[in-house]
Amino acid sequence: MVEKRPIGPIMHSFFVDHLVAVKGLRPASVRSYRDTMRLFLLFVAEQRHTKITRLGLGDLTFEVVLGFLRYLEDERGNHIRTRNQRLAALHTLFDYIATREPDMLAVCQRVAAIPMKRSAPVQTHFLERDEVEQLLRSLPRKGRLALRDQALVLFLYNTGARVQEAADLRVGHLDLGPHPLVRLHGKGDKWRTCPLWRQTAQLLAELIDSLGASRQAEAAVFTANRRPLTRSGIYKLVRRHGADLDSPQTGRSVSPHTFRHSAAVHLLEAGVEVNVIREWLGHADLTTTNRYAEINTQAKIEALRATEPPSSSAAPPRHPVWRDDQALLNWLSSL
Repeated sequence: MVEKRPIGPIMHSFFVDHLVAVKGLRPASVRSYRDTMRLFLLFVAEQRHTKITRLGLGDLTFEVVLGFLRYLEDERGNHIRTRNQRLAALHTLFDYIATREPDMLAVCQRVAAIPMKRSAPVQTHFLERDEVEQLLRSLPRKGRLALRDQALVLFLYNTGARVQEAADLRVGHLDLGPHPLVRLHGKGDKWRTCPLWRQTAQLLAELIDSLGASRQAEAAVFTANRRPLTRSGIYKLVRRHGADLDSPQTGRSVSPHTFRHSAAVHLLEAGVEVNVIREWLGHADLTTTNRYAEINTQAKIEALRATEPPSSSAAPPRHPVWRDDQALLNWLSSL
């Protein structure tokens, strides 16, 4: 009977065969699923007053899933977005169980019907061009780690790379010749190519030479104590250097993803075609239901001028077209 079948084999198959082999998820995504399943199984075991090793598939009921979602919000104090992320992982798990255990189909269908909760869209913050220039000028020019920090910040802004893509960057992914390029390994095990500015390429070349890793294709580019920087390490580094540009009024705190949004905005302002930017940033689709909630101060000033009563002076500068295009704003908020 399904109640007696252990959870272990199907959970192992879900991670190894489905998430990794079939869906091709990156390690960071697999870890996210792992964290959700760990919380879920601990909750189920507590509800059943037994050890995780003694749980059976029959313990994975519709009611226990609802209880887990209430536990996330009420006891753990998770935000609705976190609750929805955990639910999405459970939807994937129960969809997989339905294909392996027909006896569980009714339960899986009920779990699949649990809806996501609505939540306010996440504010999307970016830096204006002058703010980026200010940050780059403020970076240290002397010291053991100055070159690395300069190269990393400029690389993030140049490419719009995700933090994991920067952490995974290896010497062999760079072509620093006459037309410098970088190959980035992104979500869904997909690769994409981005052009590099000469300044970025020069800093990266100097950094690689300083590490003595110029001929080692598998050597990490961004390191600390000769070990690759982690996502957390890159985040802390960027937060430290960008703290002066934090804005308590708008809730903006500079992080690696801030440079991704900044790259998208500045490419649009430069007139780059949106599909080129999509490929540049490795974004799967332009369609999104999120709203781009942050309009920078300069855009608001221009909008104010555009609505000012006419005078004998020259016409006010035109509001950038892309900032009035809701589809583009929605897409930017999803990057």
